[in-house]
Amino acid sequence: MKDFSALKKNLKKDFSSLKKIKVALLGDTATQFLNQALRGEGFDKGLDLEIWEADFNQIERQVFDPSSELYEFAPQIVILFQSSHKLLGKYNKLKIEMQSSLATQELAAIESIYATLQSSFGCKTIYFNYTEIDDSVFGNYGNKIEASFLYQLRKLNFGIMELAAKAANLYLSDISSIQNEIGKVNFFQPSVYINTEMVLSIEALPKVAAKTVAIISAINGNFKKCVILDLDNTTWGGIIGDDGLENIQIGSLGIGKSFTEFQYWVKKLKNRGIIVAVCSKNTESVAKEPFEKHPDMVLHLEDISVFIANWENKADNIRQIQSILNIGFDSMVFLDDNPFERNIVRENIPQICVPELPEDPAEYLEFLYTLNLFETVSYSNEDSERTKQYQIEAQRVTLQQKFTNEDDFLKSLDMISLVEPFNKFNTPRVAQLSQRSNQFNLRTVRYTEADIEQLGTSPNHFTFSFTLEDKFGNNGMICVIILEKESDDTLFINTWLMSCRVLKRGMENFVLNTVANFTKDNGYKILKGEYIQTAKNEMVKDHYKNLGFEQSGDNWSLDAIAYENKKCFILTK
Repeated sequence: MKDFSALKKNLKKDFSSLKKIKVALLGDTATQFLNQALRGEGFDKGLDLEIWEADFNQIERQVFDPSSELYEFAPQIVILFQSSHKLLGKYNKLKIEMQSSLATQELAAIESIYATLQSSFGCKTIYFNYTEIDDSVFGNYGNKIEASFLYQLRKLNFGIMELAAKAANLYLSDISSIQNEIGKVNFFQPSVYINTEMVLSIEALPKVAAKTVAIISAINGNFKKCVILDLDNTTWGGIIGDDGLENIQIGSLGIGKSFTEFQYWVKKLKNRGIIVAVCSKNTESVAKEPFEKHPDMVLHLEDISVFIANWENKADNIRQIQSILNIGFDSMVFLDDNPFERNIVRENIPQICVPELPEDPAEYLEFLYTLNLFETVSYSNEDSERTKQYQIEAQRVTLQQKFTNEDDFLKSLDMISLVEPFNKFNTPRVAQLSQRSNQFNLRTVRYTEADIEQLGTSPNHFTFSFTLEDKFGNNGMICVIILEKESDDTLFINTWLMSCRVLKRGMENFVLNTVANFTKDNGYKILKGEYIQTAKNEMVKDHYKNLGFEQSGDNWSLDAIAYENKKCFILTK
């Protein structure tokens, strides 16, 4: 991680090609250096954070006064930093009988601020949780008595988590965990605070900025989707080809415990929806043996989406994994204990994240925890099925190789799609797809669950979600369309995004048939589309052209009245 000085140097670089995001920074203490750290970290994440910074201790005035500078700025994201030190000041000024209600009062105020931001801007709000201060008035008994400041602070942090769980556009930046990581003596310097009103130390600023920008980046669809594992001395201790099955190190004793706990961590990632792949220099049958036969293995073959073990260059093997998964290299993390292999992959695939693992396997997990590699802003039940879906995709690829005629292959899949408008059941997945889809995304508009709920009830929008299943299994929801009324005779395709897992199966034709017929059947004549180029969606640059739309300036249009359904082998469920 860069230090604060290095982040400041980023501010002198060229931001012109980066995605611009309007961010408002409001705090009850000085935030000038935090502003710089956020901007510098944003540059490294490919973001131009245009930050408007309020004077400190002006949160309520800026939020509740419609004539304030905040309203003039109209942010896309608001960062709120209310410090534990100011909270302690409020606690000290309360009457004794009122101190036990501090958390309740503050939580109500936070809810009011969030609700006002939502009604005024509909923006995303990032709230810093409260770092711990124990004023030692009650000693350890402070954990038992509501009147203690420590009790109120912890109660407030828990209340904010509960609020964020219900509020779709509220995200928490867990700076309390940073204080736990580096220690309070490094996080907060009393003399600096007394003289400058600055709560965050120079040492803490890069970590706070990294954790906060990770949320902003994830909101904008940039996050890791896949972890690729080396095996020998990474997933287990020892070399399976030399040491044999009985002598590799896994289990509950000695250094083997480190590898077991590492595997539990990977298993939890898999259960959360992260794709797990293997890239190992090994004979495949030998590499698979622990997964199949070792009693202490936590990971099994059914947890692995793509398993590649051979004696080829690891960079080439990772390219093969990428071609199967059809996700960007920048969505991947490669974990390998060998510095030589790490460097080979970095040099050949610079987009991939390759952490510099510690030499001691006992330190792997604590090191990986601090990197926060797998930030997310959403979770749905379908995430837990992702591994199975990619394994099934490999079966489809194998089947396809047996056919010389593509139509015959597509017919053999027996494909069925369920088409539904947005509803309370599919809203989480629709929002997640909008946040995750980068390559097949015509306009790359991101939506939260709250946004999707509004669109689902809007009289000016028509919404469609598409699933796809075949004889191998169910891919779940794989496509989202949002049509917007533009005029009495024209519908605009506000959003068309699709999972790349289902490319080349005729889904594009099926979707267009569906929306073109809807357009005509509901009294509209023209279906209009737009392609907005990003760094990742060049694959759909000619999407509308290939589907028969005619270009008109920056837009594409289709005569829905004259439209004839395109050939496809997908049936409606």
